[in-house]
Amino acid sequence: MANSDEYVKYMTEQLVTYLDTPRAERKQTRSSAKALREPWLTRWFGWGPVSVILWWRGRSER
Repeated sequence: MANSDEYVKYMTEQLVTYLDTPRAERKQTRSSAKALREPWLTRWFGWGPVSVILWWRGRSER
């Protein structure tokens, strides 16, 4: 039972922290985190498809 109480306390603290930060700051944090993420192709499939795409583009330009 104590474990669930700690979880509720943690979630409440997170909610209060979220609500206390200004909206512009939350938006800026979200956009900067999104900019640091890898493209969806590499996140889902790794570097294999990216290398095939680069090879295919180089092949068609020759």
